[in-house]
Amino acid sequence: MISNQILQNTVEGIKQISRVDVGIIDTEGNVLASTFDEVGQYVDSAMLFVNSPADSQELQGYQFFKVYDDAQLEYILLASGSSDDTYMVGKMAAFQVQNLLIAYKERFDKDNFIKNLLLDNLLLIDIYNRAKKLHIETEARRVVFILETDHEKDSSSLESVHMCLGNKAKDFITAVDEKSIIVVKELSPSDDYAEMEKVAAQILGSLDETKREHAHIAYGTIVGEIQEVSRSYKEARMALDVGKIFFDERDIIAYSSLGIGRLIYQLPMPLCKMFIKEIFDGKSPDDFDEETLTTINKFFENSLNVSETSRQLYIHRNTLVYRLDKLQKSTGLDLRVFEDAITFKIALMVVKYMKYMESMEY
Repeated sequence: MISNQILQNTVEGIKQISRVDVGIIDTEGNVLASTFDEVGQYVDSAMLFVNSPADSQELQGYQFFKVYDDAQLEYILLASGSSDDTYMVGKMAAFQVQNLLIAYKERFDKDNFIKNLLLDNLLLIDIYNRAKKLHIETEARRVVFILETDHEKDSSSLESVHMCLGNKAKDFITAVDEKSIIVVKELSPSDDYAEMEKVAAQILGSLDETKREHAHIAYGTIVGEIQEVSRSYKEARMALDVGKIFFDERDIIAYSSLGIGRLIYQLPMPLCKMFIKEIFDGKSPDDFDEETLTTINKFFENSLNVSETSRQLYIHRNTLVYRLDKLQKSTGLDLRVFEDAITFKIALMVVKYMKYMESMEY
């Protein structure tokens, strides 16, 4: 459960303080950490000590100690020397490693709880009972962020996010798949969505530049009860998916900013196809030439303002009117009329959604 690097850092710290060499061997005879090269020579002695009833023993000028996790023997710790001082150092080192086991086990239990909470794998009564046992506040403002990268099993990005958020005890950082890092962040009473944008930017900024280029982050709405955390996670997941379809130029997307794209994303494909057939009479916006598509997009960007659109397109107002008239003849929709413009905009978004879903199938 504890990484070898953590164990190595621990024994090196103990030696730096006590000037006593320390080594750790598991119950299968593998050397996990050590401050001296000769530790491998004592593996056989450690295995004999595993089967002995004693919890500590002096062998070949070394003090041997057993480290347990809930009465289960996990490690053998060696301390170089046979004096009483060495015994005391070895005893304290074994105690330190045992406390590390407890701390990491609690962290693992919390991580497992958060994963099951996000995925709705817990009954309501289990949520509150387990949260109480794990000392997790049930009534606190929280929001879920999902960071998606192009790198599978990206442990370095996970560590970067930990460092960015300061390893705060009330924040949970985990993963439910190989490409996503999930942050369940506890908020202060004054934190609002503007603050969420800053946090999202900080998380993105913590990544290596090469990974940041293709990374996206999304977040759900702020919730006040622990049972609602899964809703914020689902919202963040939807924001990530919808963002790829309709807001691919953004690397940060909030669920609250999805607008009509959120509704289109939930439409069944047969209904989308029927709608497009009715609007475009069997045609597709892909059939429009580039000039027409540019005109349409710029017209929408300028809130249906003819003068401003013609100015930005560097064309005469009458030329723009001619193009809009031509589009009206081919589609039956006049983009200068608000209701027709809404219909046309929705149709373009539906087509974009359909193309995305078809690409996902392949």
